[in-house]
Amino acid sequence: MDLPLLNSKSKTSTVSDIIFNQPVNKELVTQLVNSFVSNSHQGTKAQKNRSDVRGGGKKPWRQKGTGRARAGTIRSPIWKGGGVTFAARSKSSNPKKINKKMYKSAMRSIFSSLVEENRIFISEKITLENPKTKEFLDLMKELKFEGGLIIVNELSENLKLASRNISNIHILDVNSLDPINLLRYQSVLISEDSLTKIEELLT
Repeated sequence: MDLPLLNSKSKTSTVSDIIFNQPVNKELVTQLVNSFVSNSHQGTKAQKNRSDVRGGGKKPWRQKGTGRARAGTIRSPIWKGGGVTFAARSKSSNPKKINKKMYKSAMRSIFSSLVEENRIFISEKITLENPKTKEFLDLMKELKFEGGLIIVNELSENLKLASRNISNIHILDVNSLDPINLLRYQSVLISEDSLTKIEELLT
């Protein structure tokens, strides 16, 4: 299928139907987003259970004959200084996994839904000679792009420095693509040279 190039009346850019013209699987997209959100949590909260607490390797007294209740370790949860019975665990130790086939299919669904909603725009090149915010704003004005996500093949230092102070624009290279950012922004601008790489990654 063909998509119009920004700031160009006559030219169009041919994009892959496999990526940009697929039936949208909302359930799969939801699963992918939930997986990314869950795995992005820091997951530093944790408590120690009886096996995590230091010490307690030796049985405190023999099993029978002392008159006291039997005990196997001084780190039992009923002992002072023992572990927690149902210890909270770090979420990072139990990540939500999604296989490659599902990931690619969900990402294709996201791109297709963006095309359906007219939220994707293509530009020939997104480059800057100098790391100047004014130059970057002039480029956006020329492209008539008011704000959103910009996807480039490789994120140059000039682009990174020139755009970092602009709150309504976020730039990513193709390798850093994720579903959260694709869905978060109302408009997505893709450089023409990054289309081939997106197709390679998602087919």
